[in-house]
Amino acid sequence: MKRQWDIEELIEHFTLVAEDLEFLANKTGPTRLGCAILLKCFQYEGRFPPAKHDVPRSVVDYGAHQLKLDAALYAQYDWEGRTVKGHRTQIREHLGFREATNLDTEEMTSWLVTHILASDQNLEHLKVVVTTRFRERKIEPPTIDRLERLIRSGCHTYEQQLFAETMQRLPPSTCTLLDDLLARSIAVAEEEEQTQDDEPPPGAVEARRTPITWQDLKTSPGAVGLESVLHEIDKLRVLLQLALPVDLFEQVSPKVVTLYRERAATETLYELRRHPDATRYTLLAAFCQQRTGEVTDSLVDLLLLVIRRIGAKAEKHVKKQYLDEIETVEGKQRLLRQVAEAALAGPEKTIRVGIYPVMSEEKCKAILKEYQAKGEYQEQVYQRMRASYRDHYRRMVPLLVNMLDVRSNNTAHRPVADALTLVKRYAGTPGVYYPVDETVPIAGVVRPMWRDLVLEKDKEGEQHINRVNYELCVLDALQEKLRCRELWVVGANKYRNPDDDLPKDFDDKRTEYYQALGQPEKAEEFISTLRQQMIDALTSFDQAVPKLSSQVRILDKKGGWISLTPLTAQPEPHNLRRLKAEISKRWGVTSLLDILKEAELRIGFTQHFKSPAVREVLEREILQKRLLLCLYGMGTNTGLKRISQGEHGQSYNELIYTRRRFIHQEHLRAAIIDVANAIFQVRQPHIWGEGTTTCASDSTQFGA
Repeated sequence: MKRQWDIEELIEHFTLVAEDLEFLANKTGPTRLGCAILLKCFQYEGRFPPAKHDVPRSVVDYGAHQLKLDAALYAQYDWEGRTVKGHRTQIREHLGFREATNLDTEEMTSWLVTHILASDQNLEHLKVVVTTRFRERKIEPPTIDRLERLIRSGCHTYEQQLFAETMQRLPPSTCTLLDDLLARSIAVAEEEEQTQDDEPPPGAVEARRTPITWQDLKTSPGAVGLESVLHEIDKLRVLLQLALPVDLFEQVSPKVVTLYRERAATETLYELRRHPDATRYTLLAAFCQQRTGEVTDSLVDLLLLVIRRIGAKAEKHVKKQYLDEIETVEGKQRLLRQVAEAALAGPEKTIRVGIYPVMSEEKCKAILKEYQAKGEYQEQVYQRMRASYRDHYRRMVPLLVNMLDVRSNNTAHRPVADALTLVKRYAGTPGVYYPVDETVPIAGVVRPMWRDLVLEKDKEGEQHINRVNYELCVLDALQEKLRCRELWVVGANKYRNPDDDLPKDFDDKRTEYYQALGQPEKAEEFISTLRQQMIDALTSFDQAVPKLSSQVRILDKKGGWISLTPLTAQPEPHNLRRLKAEISKRWGVTSLLDILKEAELRIGFTQHFKSPAVREVLEREILQKRLLLCLYGMGTNTGLKRISQGEHGQSYNELIYTRRRFIHQEHLRAAIIDVANAIFQVRQPHIWGEGTTTCASDSTQFGA
């Protein structure tokens, strides 16, 4: 039960009604107060408090106030004797509850296995679910320890059933490939251990490792470049060769599959091979299935970044080249104005007599050269992109188009998918142009300003499509369509089919879903409503601008930029300087690790870091210490090896184990949320003001 209650919550949950007072009529003094507290706590939680001190003081005070008794009498209530046992029995009979039996726990375990564990296996969530289920059936739940044993027993039973079913659904060839992957990874690891002491020759560059190992599958993509794309292609090829059934975990929630995936990712090769066959194959299959989607997403992300890099580097090169070659004409606007005035003043004069005295022939040539350079800019950028793609990046196209299956649900965007299919069909074949009789999609694929570069004419005037130029246009169009999800990739997660984002029963319950969202079913109604909201907002803004003329101005820049005057700085709080001085005096050289430890003692954010394994053997106090050391080493970039050299009794291997087993992305997010909420809650406006600007560890200020 939470410790802090406001008056509204106390009134809602702990008010004694007439029926309660009638039940307490034959009790007096400490017995009356203690029984009343038991009654209201049972009504609120569905269970009795485990100990006397588990009841918050505010609840006791509120109950004593209603009964017109002294709250100090609660300390005299016998919590261990026959009286409290009798009161519990009376409360159960009064509310129609009974104690849980062995049959009830067995039925609850079976219910968990059948209906709940496929969608959620979080222990805290399951405690709430089981307690609610017992309460609905008018059964007092068992103690916390027995409740946890019940849930863990159900999870174990469900796992064994899932492991057995998964192994039956896996093809024998897939199981063989999974075993080969582990065996190959162990062999590579042993070979690396034998050669790790050998110094590489000077100037040696680490090559892409082949074949792909288990450790490679767990790594994130490297820096943006061709080698990273090729490495991700190798990983995806290994994952696809496993031929995992698409519906292997169809009946299991992705959150539960993620638990098994994390178990596989955090265990060593030795631990994985020690598992029984069913357990090992299920853990490996869960990992490989989710990694297939993630690697596909990484591959698409790398492709988009490579395409962007080709364009960015080409623009940078062309700009530098123009800056080096072209001398910008100074005072160009003034010279053009003088030429216009001279032409209007003497229209009968020749150019040499009327114009050249105002702007010399050399100036005219310089201005003409500058404008000609601007007109050729896009073509020069494209030529640079073409050279970069042809000489370096084109190696990835045959591999890439064969690994990614790009599709579209909209016929308007099919040309790009068809163009990619065409590129795939001719990948690796010689030739500068596509055959004349080949149907090549142009509309929706090639930009109008690049069409003349793609469609080339030979000496006879016959039109041909340059393959290199066309492939570059296809990649550029693919980048644009993937980012706005007009195209999607089979097997991807982030770039998956947009139709998969809809509920499976969307067509049958379309009206109900739109009503839940509060949106009209027809697009015209949605657009008209949105347009009216924009008109109303702009009208309100237009009416308010004259009143805010000193703070808001409409500029002539690029069609009317809105200029806002910076707000006047708020006065510094009266005691802020004294507070800073006192803090510096008391904690002038406080270690960051001490601050992290103090935050943990106050907030308890390490409770979110839990192992994906079935159980945790490590004591929580030891784990808490190791977690703080790991977070400090990772957050400050000090490194776990240096942290392990301190006088705290934790070895490097122990810290590595803790990081690998307990620290995951979702755990960090939950801990950060707790810390941020605690900061906002403790902040006192009369000291720090009403502003919500905070400061990151690198001194970057941002709105919180």
